Amino acid sequence: MIGRQTKKCEQVTTSIRHIAKLAGTSVSSVSRVLNNSGYASPELRQRVEAAIRTLNYTPSKGARMLRGAPSRMIGLMLPSIDVPFFGILAHAIEQELFRHGYQTLICSTAENMEHEARYISMLLSQRIDGVIVASAFGSIEHFEALRDADIPIVAIDRELGGIANDAVMADHEEGGRLMARHLIGLGHRSIAIVGAPAHSQPVQLRLEGMRAEMAKDGITPAVVAMAEEHSFAATYELARELLKSRPEVTAIVGTTDISAIAVIHAVQDRGFSVPRDYSVIGFDDLPEAAYVFPRLTTVAQPIREVGEQAAQRLKALIEEQQAGHEPRQGMVVKIPVTLIERDSTGPVRG
Repeated sequence: MIGRQTKKCEQVTTSIRHIAKLAGTSVSSVSRVLNNSGYASPELRQRVEAAIRTLNYTPSKGARMLRGAPSRMIGLMLPSIDVPFFGILAHAIEQELFRHGYQTLICSTAENMEHEARYISMLLSQRIDGVIVASAFGSIEHFEALRDADIPIVAIDRELGGIANDAVMADHEEGGRLMARHLIGLGHRSIAIVGAPAHSQPVQLRLEGMRAEMAKDGITPAVVAMAEEHSFAATYELARELLKSRPEVTAIVGTTDISAIAVIHAVQDRGFSVPRDYSVIGFDDLPEAAYVFPRLTTVAQPIREVGEQAAQRLKALIEEQQAGHEPRQGMVVKIPVTLIERDSTGPVRG
């Protein structure tokens, strides 16, 4: 049985090679025409189709399975679904894709590059039609396998230059400007920043926005304390150390809501008050932001809209590829963010 299957595979490969030779093109180009996957110029398509007619080539059912019909499965790679932001994002993407007839394979990479590489291999073996990815790292080499396999890719929450031409994200830099502008407007000049993870592209963009806005008033952050692990515990310890070493600070920015909530706890545990002694502001507008006491002032990013737009963009890329259309120029979509004023910020103390 195995021998007969191997022989069939060899016959399919040989036939495709004959078509490629007759059409004066490569095996991969013939494969794109046969599968309607990836771009093939009208002239190339005509040559391949003419060669197919000349050779009277009829692909078997087994050959069609080998080439891979659309699987209606999408890979979703996220740094962690234990973090509320990514949990909400995953739910929005999965529901939007399901509404369009796709199933989602959710891969939580634990911010580990080796995990990312292993998930990529798994997704390729599952013949996924496309991938939405938020990579935790700047390194992109392990994503080249997806690109080389002509898998449509949309980056989410951060760009993935060189791999994905399309990205959907909140305007993180403008969010940083909004946080700084709000605190400066309340009279704060000694502003510290606490957050995580340090290697996160969105966090770095928020820092850039804050620094740029503060520079307009001739000030710089009093302290920038960043943890590698994005957790309440890690940022709580940073906030406690900040309050001991720099008591003159009057406002503290959390680069995420989780970080900001940890700061509020650290302030209160040291016997101080928010916002009377320290103003605190966050970023994300997670549901918890409205429930913590005092309620957290934050910059709201439209998490669900980001997820839905990423799913819709990937669907469009897949349909364009399957129709044999030339890929459109990629785009980076930055969705506006909004300042939500609550109770954790106030005028600078006298």
